[in-house]
Amino acid sequence: MFKKWKQKNRADRIFDVFNYLVLGLLGLMVLYPLYFIVIASVSDPVAINNGQVRLLPMGFNLDGYRKILEDGKIWTAYNNTVFYTVVGTSVNIILTMLIAYPLSRQNFFIRRGLMAFMMFTMYFQGGMIPTYLLMQKLNLYNAPWVMILLPAINVFNVIIATSNIRENIPNELYEAASIDGCSHFGFFFRMVLPLSKTIITVLVLYYGVAHWNEYMNGLIYLRDQSLQPLQIVLRNILMQNQVSAMGDIDSILEQQKAAELIKYGLIIVSTLPVLVVYPFLQKHFNQGTMLGSVKG
Repeated sequence: MFKKWKQKNRADRIFDVFNYLVLGLLGLMVLYPLYFIVIASVSDPVAINNGQVRLLPMGFNLDGYRKILEDGKIWTAYNNTVFYTVVGTSVNIILTMLIAYPLSRQNFFIRRGLMAFMMFTMYFQGGMIPTYLLMQKLNLYNAPWVMILLPAINVFNVIIATSNIRENIPNELYEAASIDGCSHFGFFFRMVLPLSKTIITVLVLYYGVAHWNEYMNGLIYLRDQSLQPLQIVLRNILMQNQVSAMGDIDSILEQQKAAELIKYGLIIVSTLPVLVVYPFLQKHFNQGTMLGSVKG
C-alpha cells in the first residue's frame, strides 16, 4: 500500500494527506463526545464540573450505574422495550415487504393511486387528539399493542423497499418463474425475500432504533407503569434524582453529584444495546443505503 502511495504524483499525495487529516478531524469530532460521556459516567462529578475530565476518568466510581440498576423498574422497562422492539420490528418488516412487492409490479393496476394515498399521509395526518380517540375506540389505550400497531408502517421505508425490489429484481425473473407455475406468493417468498436481505437489514436497523428510542407514544397511550418503555422509565429516574432546594448544603451537593452521574449513566444504558448491535449490521447497512444510487 505504501509503494502504491509513493508511485502517485505529488499533487495526489498532498490531496491524500489533506483528505485523511480532514476525515480524521471529523471522526474525532463525532467520537469524542461519545467517549466523554463514557468517562464522565464513571468520574467524580466535581472533576467534571471543574473541567478536569478530558481524556481519562478522574475519581473512578460506579455510583451512577448502581443507582440506576438498583431501581427494579428499569428491568421491567428493559423487558418491555425488548418486546416492543423485536415484535414491532418483525411486524414492520412483514407489512413493509408485503406492501412494497405489489407496488413494485408495473402491472398492478392501482399502484399509482395507492402510492399517492400513502404519500398523502406523510404530509397530512389526523393529529394527536383524533389519534388518541381512535386508540381508545380500538381498545389499544393502555395496551402494549399500541406500541406495535400504531407505528406499524412507515411510508418512507415502504418507498425504499419498493425501489429496491423494482430495481434489483428484474421482471424477467418473475416471467421465468411464472412459466414454471410459480404464483405471486411463491415468487415473493422464494425469490423476493431471499434477494432482499440487504434492504431488509437496513429496514431492521431503521425500525429497531425507532422502537428502541420510542418515547412519545408510551407517554401518551400507556398509563400503567408496568407497560412503559425504557425511555420513559429512564426519564422518571432522572427526574426523581433532580436537585431539590430543600435541605442543607451538604445534602444538596450530594444530590447534585448523584444527578450528574445518573445523567451520563442513563445515556450509556439507553444507547449501549444499539451500539452493540450496529457493528453486526454495518456491512449490510452500507450496501442497502447505496442501493439504487448509481444508475446504469
